[in-house]
Amino acid sequence: MSIKRLLVIVGPTGSGKTDLSIRIARRYGAPILSTDSRQFYRGMPVGTAQPSAEQLQAAEHHFIADREIDRHLNCGAYEAEALARLEALFATHDVVVAVGGSGLYVRALCEGMDDLPPADEALRERLNTRLREEGIESLADELQRLDPAYWEQVDRSNPARVLRALEVCLQTGHPYSSLRTGRRRTRPFAVTKIGIDLPRPELYARIDRRVELMVGEGLEEEARRLYPFRHLTALQTVGYREFFEYFDGRITRDEAIELIKRNSRRYAKRQLTWFRRDPAIRWFAPNDDRAILDYIDSTAAAPAASGEE
Repeated sequence: MSIKRLLVIVGPTGSGKTDLSIRIARRYGAPILSTDSRQFYRGMPVGTAQPSAEQLQAAEHHFIADREIDRHLNCGAYEAEALARLEALFATHDVVVAVGGSGLYVRALCEGMDDLPPADEALRERLNTRLREEGIESLADELQRLDPAYWEQVDRSNPARVLRALEVCLQTGHPYSSLRTGRRRTRPFAVTKIGIDLPRPELYARIDRRVELMVGEGLEEEARRLYPFRHLTALQTVGYREFFEYFDGRITRDEAIELIKRNSRRYAKRQLTWFRRDPAIRWFAPNDDRAILDYIDSTAAAPAASGEE
């Protein structure tokens, strides 16, 4: 029986992951599974840079616009759904490509998540109320007091991350960071991780051009349609948040666009910091297909371990 292989493509926003994933998928006759925590949702094609119609036709995709924006898919639920989908895909394919820049979702798929307590709905509602009334800064300040170690590393502009960590602290009486064991789970497939890297000035220029393209493709209009749902986790996202501030009259349209560029560059920097901590990732230039394919083929001869108990 051949060993089933998951080819994981990661990298910062705007680096060319989608195009590369399609080229690799076509090379191996593989379907593509998204690990992008925002591309799961319908109605957000521009702001989340979902694959175009042509790209979707070029390769079979999964976890792209397959649920409504109020059906939040957290990491634990994604792990269960994605593993079930992989089992079905591996029944007819030897290779599946996973692509996305959401580090926690990549970790959930490849290594599993820690067994944290289930959400306390009453506590979550109280925290969501505070988020709406006091803003993310208030929750982040409390998280800093209860778990300074996690506060140092969390994306403090991401309400979902801050809220969940604070929720666990309050629910258990222990720092969230102390409950994250990092224990890897065994997967019944081999994992090969490929990272896309390019010089920082080039990456930032690509991000700026991409934002301008998204605005030209209707990002502002998309944000206006989604404005009534701005409290949802799916919309706590660069590109929407800034336009929501513009709609509220806090900033000008030009300021919103410049903030989207700046915040996208900052997000890319955080993504790179996260992924560079993973020694299993082999880094390549985005268009170095020959070297990437040679590396993939070399790992097929001696597949890497997919996890450990």
